[in-house]
Amino acid sequence: MSFTPRGVVVFGMVRPCSHRLGENLKSQWMAHLCGLCLALRGDHGQFARVVTNYDGLLLSVLTEAQVERAGGWRRTAGPCPLRGMRTASVAQGEGARLAAAVSLVLASAKVRDHVADGDGLLARRPVALAARRVAGSWGRAGARTGSSVGFDAGVLVEAVERQFGIEALAGPGTPILTVTEPTETATAAAFAHTALLAGRPGNAVPLAEAGRLFGRLAHLLDAVEDREADAASGAWNPLTATGTPLTEARRLADDALHGIRLALRETEFTDGKLAHLLLAHELSRSVDRAFGTQSCGHGHGLGDGPGLGGAAEAQAAFGPPQTPYLPGDPRHDGNPYGGSPHGGEPPRPQGRGFLAGCAAALGLCCTCKVCCADEFEGPWSGRRREGCRSSCDCSCCDACECCECCECASCCDC
Repeated sequence: MSFTPRGVVVFGMVRPCSHRLGENLKSQWMAHLCGLCLALRGDHGQFARVVTNYDGLLLSVLTEAQVERAGGWRRTAGPCPLRGMRTASVAQGEGARLAAAVSLVLASAKVRDHVADGDGLLARRPVALAARRVAGSWGRAGARTGSSVGFDAGVLVEAVERQFGIEALAGPGTPILTVTEPTETATAAAFAHTALLAGRPGNAVPLAEAGRLFGRLAHLLDAVEDREADAASGAWNPLTATGTPLTEARRLADDALHGIRLALRETEFTDGKLAHLLLAHELSRSVDRAFGTQSCGHGHGLGDGPGLGGAAEAQAAFGPPQTPYLPGDPRHDGNPYGGSPHGGEPPRPQGRGFLAGCAAALGLCCTCKVCCADEFEGPWSGRRREGCRSSCDCSCCDACECCECCECASCCDC
């Protein structure tokens, strides 16, 4: 996980491709993402929205996945430039506020970590002082919000403090799991609290286990992705410091993935489709992305696993990757994988008038969405367009994982 305080920048390791989500699950996922962003703004002001992150919204997803369906978990939000100046149904309530609290506390810790390392502009004393003030403010705000939903954010703060001490003492031969333990403890507490918010105390134990392993993965993948950059800059990296080879890091990551799937099996969900897809499928893709592989991630090592076969094999079987545009878009005609994987055709986008389109175009430019987003809605047509930095890694045919835990979460009712 990385943090770059530049506008509304979404970060996190679980970054699902909208092509694999399908229209139904994508709308749910966006509802939680927007809900987290708006919870941060509502309780802590506009600037707090910079800590919006993909991993934090998992707490909102898990909370809602466990509750009995009833009113009050969604509201209609007003137009937003990041949604192409459209209203949307967004998540609200205690799950979104818990996600906001955890995001603030962990972002506070991340900023302090960058200050301690003297990264970039933070090496300058005036900038570092300002960053410390922001980090302190976020930490206190997260504690207040956590307390309002019954969550003791002190668990997160204590874990952060222990992390600094453990890293200072770690060296060659130190088990890498000793270094990841504080992160595991913090995420375990946050995941378990979603069961209490949802009124499902029996889920606290398996969700704590899922959270513990998720925290382990977050720490490992962050270390793997930053290893070369840390070596070049001389920054501390847990893999380098402890002498842990990539093969061992991958083994631990695969074991954590398997453990998360087992924990999800033991959790009682009212509707766990989105939670399952994110934690059992997309998390596996995050591991592959970090290690630069296309394997299934079920213990086949660093190469392509025999189950999934890798991108080259998928392309040979299904043809080159296609970009799935909505029905009605002329570019949709050549896409053999068009439509929604959940059945039925998604609704055609509604166009905007000239003035509304101009306003949407201005919003897209001001928020850098055209440049930085994977995709965005055309300001006048409402049709999906790829951003300049789009990096979709799916062929729209490889969503079905070869895992033993279930059938494909993105195209069935598992």
